Amino acid sequence: MTTDDPTPNSASSLSGEAEHQPSLRAPGADARFTDVDDIFQPLQAADGRSTPAAPATSVKLGELADATPDTMTLHTRDAYRMFTGRSADASGQASPIPGGRRFAAVMKSIWHLSANDNPYADWVLIRMYEELAAVRGQLDQATKARAASFEALGRKGLSFSVMASRNPKSVDLGFRSPYGYATAEAIVEFDYYVRMIKTLVHKDRISDTEGRAAIRAAGRQMRALFLEPIRWERRLLSDELRQMSRNDFLPSADESARRRVQAAVALFGEVPRPVFTGANAPRHTRRRVKLTDAELRLLEQASLSADVESPEPPAELL
Repeated sequence: MTTDDPTPNSASSLSGEAEHQPSLRAPGADARFTDVDDIFQPLQAADGRSTPAAPATSVKLGELADATPDTMTLHTRDAYRMFTGRSADASGQASPIPGGRRFAAVMKSIWHLSANDNPYADWVLIRMYEELAAVRGQLDQATKARAASFEALGRKGLSFSVMASRNPKSVDLGFRSPYGYATAEAIVEFDYYVRMIKTLVHKDRISDTEGRAAIRAAGRQMRALFLEPIRWERRLLSDELRQMSRNDFLPSADESARRRVQAAVALFGEVPRPVFTGANAPRHTRRRVKLTDAELRLLEQASLSADVESPEPPAELL
């Protein structure tokens, strides 16, 4: 999979685009932000007073972009490999290992899918971000705990610093989703943790065995996290489930929508009700829906399980 932005098919959201799902509507865009010319109107003086001139239709503003390239500086091979991962070799004897870069690309794809009002996309984004934040927090706490031994030695007259690379590697980022930058933060946390552990080994604060075990345990946890959303992405972006939206769970849904729900429940289980109603939303999402009270009640009352016995999911989804 490349890191190019995916172009998911336009699926029906709570707007009820399809004729067979008229029960919910999506509100229109906020009129306050629809015309930039309504915001930037030049003023002309007339009889000593400033009055609005005709809209300056020539005023056009481009999208915001990075003024300078975003970069990440890494000091350890462990962190660099954690970011890049490992490709399968030509002989097929070594299996690929996804790294932070692949994880960020997968999260971007699911983030784009959330624009389709797909509740499972929202659920994945919530789960993965919570786990990523937990890993970052654990690394930060472990690093601070290890640094306490340096402080104790400093009070006795020994002043140590955390080692750094003589030739660190600068990596251009350029992520196109917030989840890429969240991943980069986890990578630099891991990099600093590895630097701290190797410093402690070099300066006789812990043994070689303790140091290797600490780095291996932290790396194993991060690799497990990076692997988890890949199966979600592959299945949610399949032809069978790509069109899924919250409308599929409503009583007015057609047969193809019911089949999508049955397959999703069989693969992933029931989506939590707070996620389905939007009470628990991802930190970053492309879903743009504002519900009326009546629409919210429909979501609160909708069945989140298959109404009939769930069949085996299609073989291509397994």
